[in-house]
Amino acid sequence: MNGEGEGIRRRDFINVAAVSFAGVGGLAVLAPLISQMNPSADVLAQATTEVDLSAIAPGQAVKAVFRSQPLFVRHLTPAEIAAADKVDASTLRDPQTLEERTVDGKTQWLVTMGVCTHLGCVPLGAAEGEVRGEYGGYFCPCHGSVYDTAARIRKGPAPKNLEVPKYKYTSETAILVG
Repeated sequence: MNGEGEGIRRRDFINVAAVSFAGVGGLAVLAPLISQMNPSADVLAQATTEVDLSAIAPGQAVKAVFRSQPLFVRHLTPAEIAAADKVDASTLRDPQTLEERTVDGKTQWLVTMGVCTHLGCVPLGAAEGEVRGEYGGYFCPCHGSVYDTAARIRKGPAPKNLEVPKYKYTSETAILVG
């Protein structure tokens, strides 16, 4: 009897050892396959964009790049804020107030993607001297979409407002987008 009990224990040990060895071998094979699916360093570098706000005067906008797409950062004037606030949001195609499109109550800073929501063209209005359209915001030259000072669609074929990406203030004069 004593020999049989030891035989069962040896078999159990060998089974456990074999399954453990197979599990470790499986992990060794899967680890490189899974890690190759992670984004590359150049993609990770574009995952966030920092923008310095200190150089943007009221009424001006800058273009930056976020995830290989244009990003518009506009310093709204009190008149532009008043024009945006005067509009009844419920009358808009994509109803949003300026406060809903900005963060931390800083309505003077409007951050949007610079891609028209119709077919992906880059609207005009961010650079000095560009056509801003009849509502003083952005104008898409491809198909005539017109956005107001809060980058909300007001006229033309675009179905939605310019997208507001996720961003946060890292200081009083800088934001981190992404």
